[in-house]
Amino acid sequence: MRSVPHAVERVNKELWVILSIFAIALLLNQVIGSQRMVLSLYVLPTIASSYFYGRRHGTLTALASVLMVAGLLMFRTTVPGSELFTAAMLWGQWLEVAVWGGTLIITGYLMGTLYEHKNEQIKELRETYQGVLMILRHFISKDAYTENHCYRVSVYATRIAGEMNLPADRIEDVRAAALLHDIGKLDISRELLYKAARLTRDEYEKVQEHVSRGVEMLEPVGGALRRVIPIILAHHDKFDGSGYNPTSGEGIPIESRIIAVADVYDALTSDRPYRKAMSPFEARDTILNGADTEFDPKVIAAFSALFKRGDLEIWSAPLSAA
Repeated sequence: MRSVPHAVERVNKELWVILSIFAIALLLNQVIGSQRMVLSLYVLPTIASSYFYGRRHGTLTALASVLMVAGLLMFRTTVPGSELFTAAMLWGQWLEVAVWGGTLIITGYLMGTLYEHKNEQIKELRETYQGVLMILRHFISKDAYTENHCYRVSVYATRIAGEMNLPADRIEDVRAAALLHDIGKLDISRELLYKAARLTRDEYEKVQEHVSRGVEMLEPVGGALRRVIPIILAHHDKFDGSGYNPTSGEGIPIESRIIAVADVYDALTSDRPYRKAMSPFEARDTILNGADTEFDPKVIAAFSALFKRGDLEIWSAPLSAA
């Protein structure tokens, strides 16, 4: 179901197309001497309609333009003084309009066909992208904790991104990056990941390698998934520059800053071998205390708003468990 803003935007675009037809018709009626030049302007609303709405709208817009011009031409031949036009002149004008109209309708049809073909290709690429994403998640499912953790982080991060009014494509990047942000842990020893005692410095550095190893796994995939690589690479960067990489503040992708909050929140509210889970309220307070140091204050504000409304609760199971 389309959202109300999307529907309003579509209606507004259609109104602009209709208004442009009338504007050109008015211009044509006033500037008789440059009729051919004005006729060519009708290509603009036709192409715009085809580009935004497809073959049907493009063809109908072209047809409406032809009918508009035909109506104006009939009006001009019936008003007083039209007897000055000879039969040859009128025939020539009608022939010119007929050729122009046929060309315009064909242009609208072909441009709309190209638009629909492009949309089908995008749809197919999106389905392929989702398929690759699910295949990668299948590998993650070999580790139950990592799979469930990545799923929950993706839900939290997507909701935070939505609260921050990120565009739909960037929210999808947040979701994909969150689902795959710990894929590099597949190359890390299970014993090391689930060690109950405190990690030594060398062990901690090996765990840190999961970020670069995850990026190495995703690089050969290419396509849309390549967009999430910088996000995954920076998801452990801290707002004050003290994270895995020296980047800080706005230098860290906003998607990474969102995932950082979601990642820590889920880690704090989950049982780990070396500690019991915190309550959601304790985890929230810990994250709020990290504003301006570990986390972006803007992301914290969105997280806090969601938490206050109870919109961070997750009731469904991971996709692969469905």
